[in-house]
Amino acid sequence: MTRSAVIVPGATIGVLGSGQLGRMLAIAAREMGYRIRTLSPDQDSPTGQIADDEVVASYDDLDAVRAFAKQVDVVTFEFENVPSATADAAAEHAHVRPDGHILHVTQQRAREKSFLARHGFPVTPFADVRTKADLATAVDRFASNAILKTASFGYDGKGQYRVRSHEEADTAWAAMSEQDAILEQFIPFEREVSMIGARGAAGWSVAFGLIENVHRNHILDTSVYPARVDPALEQRAAEIVRELCETFALVGVLCVEFFVTSSGDLLINELAPRPHNSGHLTIDACVTSQFEQHVRAICGLPAGAMDLLRPAAMANLLGDVWEDGEPDWSAACAVPGVRLHLYGKAEPRKARKMGHLTALASTPALALENVLRSRDQLQHK
Repeated sequence: MTRSAVIVPGATIGVLGSGQLGRMLAIAAREMGYRIRTLSPDQDSPTGQIADDEVVASYDDLDAVRAFAKQVDVVTFEFENVPSATADAAAEHAHVRPDGHILHVTQQRAREKSFLARHGFPVTPFADVRTKADLATAVDRFASNAILKTASFGYDGKGQYRVRSHEEADTAWAAMSEQDAILEQFIPFEREVSMIGARGAAGWSVAFGLIENVHRNHILDTSVYPARVDPALEQRAAEIVRELCETFALVGVLCVEFFVTSSGDLLINELAPRPHNSGHLTIDACVTSQFEQHVRAICGLPAGAMDLLRPAAMANLLGDVWEDGEPDWSAACAVPGVRLHLYGKAEPRKARKMGHLTALASTPALALENVLRSRDQLQHK
């Protein structure tokens, strides 16, 4: 297959992964005239419901991955826990964007934190934990006030334990089967924010503004855009995000999650080289969403304008909303400025991300008030 510098509408984008991020990416791509193939172990998936073709295969089935890549013009990811060998196999037959080495760095916390520290980016103090002796030394270093996190496959708070003593650290490490981990110093932060940057195949780079996030039980609960922060803080975040995009030679979008400390400093918490949950509101709030920007970047097109149309807030819809039966969609959608986005998942389960609500309003505060009121109406029949 000839690899053109610009992948024009009508070409096929291959997505490894098939969740809600892939679904919204597929919707944006199809609006622009692209075809979509998705590969994952799941059938009738959120992405597969939108795609032209849904390939059901394990990421470890490299022959299936190669066959998949032969039928597309560019391969991208909707989550970062795709094995490196899978990315390498796909790259034999198609562009892989972002590059597999970025996935390799960001899918393992110790590698990610070490990469950031080595390149001078601001990160929470941490220690690599591979043995019980490593753990004991790290607990002493952080004065028994830290968070133990699995090095791999951690998201939405999974594999995270607050530790205040050697005993708690030993118990936590045993609970994670003594797998490789990192111990991070506990930082009392003022708020959590994120910023989504993008870099195109031609080398351009852009960034959305800061998004203000609130988590509940380690899962993103609400996002507000624009974030209610000092403009100087936003400028500093944009500098970091753009520098990261260049350091990685990224092609695609990158979400950087930050802690804002009480002294006004920014510390990088995590990276995600893909569209991100906190950026869902860009679909409704901005001229170009994070998903369209990702398509533009990986296909070699110019960057889209990211002007804010109106302040916005997003509220996640977890499976818990279905606890008392079918939610009252009519009542929720009656709140002014609210839009409903459901992900096509058949079975609502506790803590499972089933969809989100976005509200647009004249101010961020009013948007947040309206989106929370809308969500509250779902279970008040």
